[in-house]
Parts: sequence; C-alpha cells; structure tokens
Amino acid sequence: MDIASSSCYSLLFLCFLHQSAQALLDPTDFLALQSIRKALHDVPGSSFFSSWDFTADPCNFPGVLCDSDKVIALSLGEPRAGSPGLTGKLDNAVGKLSSLAEFTVVPGRIYGHLPQSLSQLKNLRFLGVSRNFISGEIPAGLGQLRSLRTIDLSYNQLAGAIPRSIGALSELTNLALSHNHLSGSVPSFCLAQSLTRLDLKHNMLSGSLAPDSLPPSLQYLSLSWNRFTGPVDRVLTRLNNLNYLDLSLNWFTGPIPAQLFSFPLTSLHLERNQFTGSVQPLNEVTIQTVDLSYNQFSGEISPMLASVQHLYLNNNKFIGQVPGSFVERLMTASIQILYLQHNYLTGIAISPTAEIPMSSTLCLQYNCMVPPPQMTCPVKAGNQKIRPAQQCHNH
Repeated sequence: MDIASSSCYSLLFLCFLHQSAQALLDPTDFLALQSIRKALHDVPGSSFFSSWDFTADPCNFPGVLCDSDKVIALSLGEPRAGSPGLTGKLDNAVGKLSSLAEFTVVPGRIYGHLPQSLSQLKNLRFLGVSRNFISGEIPAGLGQLRSLRTIDLSYNQLAGAIPRSIGALSELTNLALSHNHLSGSVPSFCLAQSLTRLDLKHNMLSGSLAPDSLPPSLQYLSLSWNRFTGPVDRVLTRLNNLNYLDLSLNWFTGPIPAQLFSFPLTSLHLERNQFTGSVQPLNEVTIQTVDLSYNQFSGEISPMLASVQHLYLNNNKFIGQVPGSFVERLMTASIQILYLQHNYLTGIAISPTAEIPMSSTLCLQYNCMVPPPQMTCPVKAGNQKIRPAQQCHNH
C-alpha cells in the first residue's frame, strides 16, 4: 500500500472514531432510558420495544432522538394510528434526561402518577401524555418549566386542582386537560399571553371566572361539562380572537355580550346553562353553528341570526314571530337546522304547502302557535304540539 493510500485509510479511521465517540450516549441518559424501559411493556399487538437492545446505540431506538450525546426527544409507543400502546408506569428517571425538549406517550394503558421529576426538565417544550390511565395530581413543578409551550394530559384520571403556577407560563400556547377528574377553580392565565388553546372540558371544575382571568390571545376555549357558575359577559368581551367557544353544560348566569357574535367564531356552544336576557347581535352573524338551547334567554328572535347554518334556540323563553328572513333561508337550504321548540313564539310566515328542502330541518312544536306541518323534530321534543294557553297568557 502506498503512502497516499495509507494516509487516506488513517484519515477515514480517525473520522470513524470521531463519529463513534459522538454516537456514545451520555451515561446518565443511557441509564435513564434503561430505567424507563424496565417500567414499561408493550400491550399485546405492540412491538415498540422489540428493537430496544441496549447493546446497540440507544440513539437509533424507535422514539429516541438525540443531539450529540443527549436525548432531546422521547416518544414512547408506536406512532401509527390505532396502536395498542404500552402499559406499566412512567419511571422517575425521565427527569434525568436533562436535555429533553419533547416527551410524548401514545394512547395506551399506562397507569400511576406523572413523575414529579418532570419538573427538572428545564428545556421541556412539549409534554403530551394523553389517553392513558394516569392518576394522581398534576405536578405543581411543571409551572417552573419556562420553556413549556404545549401540555396535553387529556383523557386520563388526573384529580385535584390545576396548579396555579401553570397559569403563569408565558410561553404556553396549548393546554389540554379535558376528560379528567380535576376539581377546584381555574387559575388565572392573565400572564400566559401566548395561550391560544385552552381545553378543560369534562372535569369537575367549579367557581366563577374573573374578568381578566383569560388572555385575549385565546382562539379555542372549551369549559364544557364542568360546574362553573356566575356571569361571563365581562370575560368574553376581551376574547375577540376566539374561533371556537364551548361553555355548555355548566351553571353560568347573566347575559351574553352582543359583540360575541362579531368574533371570528365558527362554533358557539352555550347550551344547558342559566343564561338570561335578550340575544341581539350587532350585525349579521357568520357563525356556522350557534347553540343557545336550554337557557333562560328571552325577547324576540333577532333577524341577524338567520344566516346561521345550524341554529339551536329551543327550550328558552323567546317570544313573538319568527322573522321572515328565517323562512327565506330555510327554503334555499341556507339554514340546515332550525330548532325553535319549547319557547313562547306566536307565529311563522310559512305556507302550509311550502316544501322545505330535504337537507333542512325545522322544529317549532310546543310554542304559542299551531306549528307548520313541515316539521321534523327530535324525539326529546316530546309529543305536545302546542303550549297550554295559560302559559302563553303569562308571557
């Protein structure tokens, strides 16, 4: 072999050694991954851990992403949709992965508490452990992780209060804690000025919302299926970036602000509360779905609502005639659902022979009028077509 060839081979060997040295995982991270692996198992049908062989480089394991000699992302479980996931517990060793920026767990059967050691991960930006059987409380130390942008712990069995410190995370954009057993009041998020999505539905949260408790940056807000009380008008007037709002199935009271209907909403769900007052949008409403059913709203129905595709005003105290614009929109199938049953309405200008398009549904039963024959009502509307005259006289 000539000198040139020998030099070339030496150079290649040095490059190989350099790459091998870089590939050696930090011993602390190596031991942490071993502990995490020992505490978890594949649910039958999952083969996620089949290639986690610690005689090889863990940086090549499925779900492990390294930068130099440190683990920066860990995703436990096969990412394919419908994967059966993992079972076991999350080991405290997760907190030893000091450079971890993303930690996710696919839906499965993982139980036990969230490791308190998560609070040591100062670089953590994304925490996603949803659709498992995680119990216990949310570690308050998560509120110390100033880089956190997303926390998704939805569809678990978490209990206790939402740590107040989480509401002060200035980088937080997405907080999803829905479908748990959380209780107590909602912390103030006034310092979370980047928060765009807040999903707390299906818990046991209670109390009222302070006027400045939610940031104007919110685009998605769901507080449905809780036990909230009190008024929301002063809270909502500040949230003019909302495109989705669901406050349904609570005990909220008082009026709703007229300007709410001018927000860039696609869906507005306020059903099954104790809201009162009139509903008078300032302009024609461009929201696709508006559900105000099962409240105490009163007054006449605004013609501004005739542009809504799916409109639920049933089970309130609305009075007067149904505006003519509603009939026009029904006949052109612009309105697909118009539920006005169980109010105190006195008439609608629609011909008994008019044919409502098949794609549109109208229900007007149990009002202070003889309903038109073209109705298609849900079963829960009952069998009574007309409200008793005595009730109508009182309105």
